[in-house]
Amino acid sequence: MSTSITRRTAAAALGLATALVLAACGNPDDGGTTEVAATSGGKTKINISPDQNRITTGKVDSIAAEVPEKIRKRGTLELVSSSGSAAPLTFFATDNKTVIGVEPDIASLVADVLGLKPHINSVSWENIFVGLDSAKYDVGFSNITVTEERKEKYDFATYREDNLGFEAKKGSGFKVTGPEDVAGKTVAVGSGTNQEKLLIEWSKENEKAGRKPVNIKYYQNDSDTYLALQSGRIDLYLGPNPTAAYHAATTGKTEVVGTYSGAGATLQGLIAATTKKDSGLVKPLTDALNHVIDNGTYAKVLKRWGLSDEAVTKSEINPPGLPRINK
Repeated sequence: MSTSITRRTAAAALGLATALVLAACGNPDDGGTTEVAATSGGKTKINISPDQNRITTGKVDSIAAEVPEKIRKRGTLELVSSSGSAAPLTFFATDNKTVIGVEPDIASLVADVLGLKPHINSVSWENIFVGLDSAKYDVGFSNITVTEERKEKYDFATYREDNLGFEAKKGSGFKVTGPEDVAGKTVAVGSGTNQEKLLIEWSKENEKAGRKPVNIKYYQNDSDTYLALQSGRIDLYLGPNPTAAYHAATTGKTEVVGTYSGAGATLQGLIAATTKKDSGLVKPLTDALNHVIDNGTYAKVLKRWGLSDEAVTKSEINPPGLPRINK
């Protein structure tokens, strides 16, 4: 992807405003699908059944040889993702137990290149990092944003753009383009996420400017958040834009009223495979990701989930991330 400030500023301002148009709910007569319409006018049916028939690719011996010996001998790549249901990123299929989504699909492609069997572990968000710290898991594929703070403890291999979405009750009349639009509003956000960090920064900016701060709320799960949104207990929910767009389209009860780069106003946020710092995995992960980008299987996976507009042209190791103090 381009690294110019102009490119990043435009992405930060527009986010995914023209990225996804999601329509229709699962069709039981079609084996369990959700239809995704791209801005090009075409439509893609997302398979939400447990029979995924994932896109695969072949092992690349030279890249597989870069994997630390302990992992090569084990033969599995221990993947970790959040247990929260966040379609189309990571969620449960129609059997309510098979983990599916763009994140496990990309992780599986990487495992293919490395000649390893992918083993997905679903845990709470905070336990992703606990498990990486203890080396219980090799790598996190869970819509994890590169941040300068996280780079102290983790290595990153990027694979998607990161854009956030403000979701409101349909017909709310809200429009969010900057901090002033959330002044005095009650906004739900996930604890420990870069969304929370950005929202806190915006709240501080509002106070410095003499505006009301943001009333930030936290809920245990998405269902509680959306119940609060529908009942009017919160005005907005800030989360990953793909999940916001997906939820708005499949329920018809909410709408995305603003998007923003996950790294702030001057930097395009990036999602990355996350591994413990100096684990020896970041180079093979990056090389594997660049291989699937080059051979076209990466693009097929993104298209399959309606996320082609979040594609990157190459995977990078530890690029600039969300600043400690977002200015």
